[in-house]
Amino acid sequence: MPVRGRNQSAQALSVHGRLFLIDCGEGTQYRLVEERIPMMKLDSIFLSHIHGDHVFGIFGLLSTLGMKGRQTPLNIFAPLNFGPILKFFLSYYGEGLAYEIRYTPLKMKEPETILETKSIAVQAFPLNHGIECFGFRFAEKEPPFNVHKEAIGRYGLSLTEIGTLKRGEDVIREDGTVIRADEAAYKPFAPRSYAYCSDTAPFPQEAEWLRGTTVLYHETTYQEEYADQSALRHHSTTLQAAVLASEAGVKKLLIGHYSSRSSEILSYEAECRRLFPETFATSDGDSYDI
Repeated sequence: MPVRGRNQSAQALSVHGRLFLIDCGEGTQYRLVEERIPMMKLDSIFLSHIHGDHVFGIFGLLSTLGMKGRQTPLNIFAPLNFGPILKFFLSYYGEGLAYEIRYTPLKMKEPETILETKSIAVQAFPLNHGIECFGFRFAEKEPPFNVHKEAIGRYGLSLTEIGTLKRGEDVIREDGTVIRADEAAYKPFAPRSYAYCSDTAPFPQEAEWLRGTTVLYHETTYQEEYADQSALRHHSTTLQAAVLASEAGVKKLLIGHYSSRSSEILSYEAECRRLFPETFATSDGDSYDI
């Protein structure tokens, strides 16, 4: 339900030059403009499910992209039951769109890779919300090694030898000299990952599927005193999200999707922090580095 100062579900995720939109609640295109996020650079849209607070903004956004003259294809990953919604949009409002919408229906029963580039892999997995609903995990691939500049000069490395070290392999020269990769090269960063889980009640496989995620966004629609309502509506409570984060071994938990009955969010954060101290209650416009 509408709450003053709180918009509906939509997140922008920037990964290695690619811009992803996760869910598209009512007014998303306005929020993109307000936050100066370039909607024309959107690479892909990921929709968790077709409840209105997660998709009512999609018609306006797709139309505006057309009016702005977008020509680059747009990927949409969404549940199978989003297909008729997209067909309706195209039949009434699709005339004149100069860009292709590439819709991939989601229907997996366990995590599957739905998008892959040289640097990242995106998985979708089913959630427990009473209707078709999916979570998403964005994970960096293991980066190639970089070679220390100092080692290049010290050993007089050739381009071929640099390439060998970048693969993490030792260089063995004809005279028997060995240049060890672990001494001359290094990994520029440890792979990071981000997962989005909204909306869902707890389920047995969730912690395993999210194991080791760097940053997890998880809904906490209800505080613990409303656990009965949470179960009835297939949502999660603060403590359930905190338990999950602990069991999955994530480094940071972001929470959101708060009940409209509450206008104050720090109490959500406090409940989660009792079990998982690295919890942060998100507000509209917040930005996080992963």
